[in-house]
Amino acid sequence: MGINDAFDQLQAEVNADIDQVKLARERRDTFKKAMSGEEDVLETFGSGSLSRSTQLKPIHDVDIVVVYHAAAHPDWGAPGDSAGEALDHAGDQIHRLLGQTYGTVAQEVRLAVPRNHAVKCFLDDKDEEEAFTVDVMPALRQSDGTLLIPEKLNRCWVPADPEYLIRKVAEHQGAWEHFRPLVRVLKDWRHSAPVQGRIKSLVVEVLALECMPKEGSRAEGLKTFFTAAAARVNEGVSDPAGLCGEVQPDLDYDGLSDAFADAADLAERACAAAAASDTDGALRLWQDIFGDGFPAPAKPASKITGTPALVAPRPIKDAPQG
Repeated sequence: MGINDAFDQLQAEVNADIDQVKLARERRDTFKKAMSGEEDVLETFGSGSLSRSTQLKPIHDVDIVVVYHAAAHPDWGAPGDSAGEALDHAGDQIHRLLGQTYGTVAQEVRLAVPRNHAVKCFLDDKDEEEAFTVDVMPALRQSDGTLLIPEKLNRCWVPADPEYLIRKVAEHQGAWEHFRPLVRVLKDWRHSAPVQGRIKSLVVEVLALECMPKEGSRAEGLKTFFTAAAARVNEGVSDPAGLCGEVQPDLDYDGLSDAFADAADLAERACAAAAASDTDGALRLWQDIFGDGFPAPAKPASKITGTPALVAPRPIKDAPQG
């Protein structure tokens, strides 16, 4: 098996099933259509990883933004109770339009719960492990094109620009066809990275925007990414639009930097092996990074004992995707 074929197989392991993607988009579009028909709604659009085509399987949720006419809600945007009121208003509309029993547009929503920034809508029983949800975030459009979104816990509105990330991902993909697919691969890899605590998928996506090249093979692109990200992550990872601050304040930056550095070393050796026509060796090194989802031939038997050769523990272990 060649290097490209192996990466194709890894990609197939990571990508969501096309029927699952189609269903998620249909559910998202049902919400957009329903909310767009309201008199006080200016526009709706999808946000989150599905809208950027960087989603992993299984798809448990989608996100939409509902932009309201500021004139229809003159108190919104000011500090105080208006943040919670906006979420309650959106929740009432969702119940009326999409409630499972009496929804006038569709009967989809079992439960709609206002959270800090958005209304979480459960389309399945909320106690199910893989219950599908739609997060509906109310917003106001500002004169510079960015948004104000409610922050219920702090009784205020904060600036945000989710469309900026959507644009930047699309631009990078337009320059290099492997960008979105490799972002998905890296998001899957993060589950097995030896760090303390979790790594938000947005952390990986922001680093990919900054550290992934816009040309070359997938192997060379990943080598470049791991090498650059090992240093870059130490500077902190913030909202690329420059509005929302640090993406994950509790991130184990040192652990993630070390994980990137270990992967960079393996990727460097894999690319060198491939350049020396040692395809099997290169495949085994990529498997050391990505786990058993990356196909590689078995280790050669020991010439002394006839048993499989001892192999140093992989710095990055495979784990089920969350």
